[in-house]
Amino acid sequence: MASTGLADRLNRPLRDLRISITDRCNFRCVYCMPKTVFGRDYAFLPRDELLSFEEIVRIADAAASLGVHKLRLTGGEPLLRRGIEELIARLAELRTPEGEKLELALTTNGSALPVKAQALKDAGLDRVTVSIDSLDDALFQQMNDVKFPVSRVLAGIDAAHEAGLGPIRLNMVVKRGLNDHEIVPMAERFRGTPYTLRFIEYMDVGTTNGWRLDEVVPSAEIVERISALHPLEPLGAAVPGETAKRWRYADGGGEIGVISSVTNAFCGTCNRARISTEGKLFTCLFATEGHDLRALLRGGATDAELRAALGGIWGARDDRYSEIRSSLTPQLREARHRVEMSYIGG
Repeated sequence: MASTGLADRLNRPLRDLRISITDRCNFRCVYCMPKTVFGRDYAFLPRDELLSFEEIVRIADAAASLGVHKLRLTGGEPLLRRGIEELIARLAELRTPEGEKLELALTTNGSALPVKAQALKDAGLDRVTVSIDSLDDALFQQMNDVKFPVSRVLAGIDAAHEAGLGPIRLNMVVKRGLNDHEIVPMAERFRGTPYTLRFIEYMDVGTTNGWRLDEVVPSAEIVERISALHPLEPLGAAVPGETAKRWRYADGGGEIGVISSVTNAFCGTCNRARISTEGKLFTCLFATEGHDLRALLRGGATDAELRAALGGIWGARDDRYSEIRSSLTPQLREARHRVEMSYIGG
């Protein structure tokens, strides 16, 4: 198949592949890996069940042949995966059928960036997205639940900028009653900097975070709060299928983004697939089950057979959970077996 020809049942092309390379994380964020579930005795995947670097590269290469132009490494916390620089270097060698290099990005909590940023850049990583949910150190430590100071994440962001891992995006998950009072301080802190701050509506990913609709702060409210102090103007999408709606400061102070998976679903342009840590392909962040590619790889499948499997799964895709969420009763939403964010990546 030509790299421009693979589409799902709703005519959405495959462009973006997100690969979770570890299910482990050194944070215990309350909306993702709460300590009550992911405690000391939690059984993470044994190393031999994780995809090897060779297996990850084979999947990424097959995806590139089918139209993927961007790879994003996620977790868990991807920088906990030993030898990640080697993986990045191997992924950086991949090309599309037209001979173009794939864009390589990584989402991180920023804790290891002060020591790893330059090595990641040298290996071939293009840019990073850093999660940061508050500037107030006490609240930040409460949210990550491991007493990790926000100053070290800010230092990691600066280290990534100095290494050239940009443009850098910063993600803030907003939960009403927890950190929504930080919306304006966060906006003011990063106005006029090289960094683009993005506000993410608290989502019902997985079942362990105790998600409730009344804890969602709609993106429209976020924009309204910021615009009351610093007027904002809407911007068009930078690339097709972009998840964030972009807004720029009217005075030229940069831009922000809002990701509205709950109140303004973007399923219609979603061009992303996800690979879990042990090699299952998920065609939606809110999917209830994945397709086992590891079994194919370890069963001796050829590259052509792997491409055919990927193409067949994407071609049959019709996911649009965020669009139908409001039509589901609370009981039906609860009955869905949703995979956890830490397992599938963001």
